[in-house]
Amino acid sequence: MIKGILLGILLGILLVAGSVYLYFWSGNAPVATTAPPIPFERTLARLGLHSYLDKLPHPAPQVPADEANVIAGAKIYKEQCATCHGLPNEPKSAVAQGMFPAPPELFKGTGVTDDEEWESYWKVENGIRLSGMPRFNGQLTEKQIWQVTVLVKNADKIPESVKKELAAGASTPMEMAMPENPPAKPKKK
Repeated sequence: MIKGILLGILLGILLVAGSVYLYFWSGNAPVATTAPPIPFERTLARLGLHSYLDKLPHPAPQVPADEANVIAGAKIYKEQCATCHGLPNEPKSAVAQGMFPAPPELFKGTGVTDDEEWESYWKVENGIRLSGMPRFNGQLTEKQIWQVTVLVKNADKIPESVKKELAAGASTPMEMAMPENPPAKPKKK
């Protein structure tokens, strides 16, 4: 009797795993950014991310959320984050419009102001698989990551000086996507 139950459970697991494999192998899984999500995709991704993050240490910010650090964070944000996450009072870039899942607009609504600082720090440092969020560990210093973190944590209450920094020299979406290769200026005849 117990052997039969165990055999049934094993066959059930193999049947589910085989069905999932066939679903992807047959080309039925939506892969375009315009396709609807796979059933339970958002729920499973969110569950996996939060379960993983809950196991991690929760360090306190390594920089104070003072004006100097928030302005420094704004400069880094403009260079590294604005293409996908946007700037205050600016439309989404073409890059952000084409992403799936859509990157959160960090200066609209709550953004990530309701997340703990350590969580935003971890996301910037490590990135998030299958989301388009790259890791910045190795591209930014630990201090720079914390400066961006205190900016986005306090995005709903940034001072005018930070708003001016974010607005200063606002780039076109192409310049934001490729800051090292700005579009060529038309030649005057």
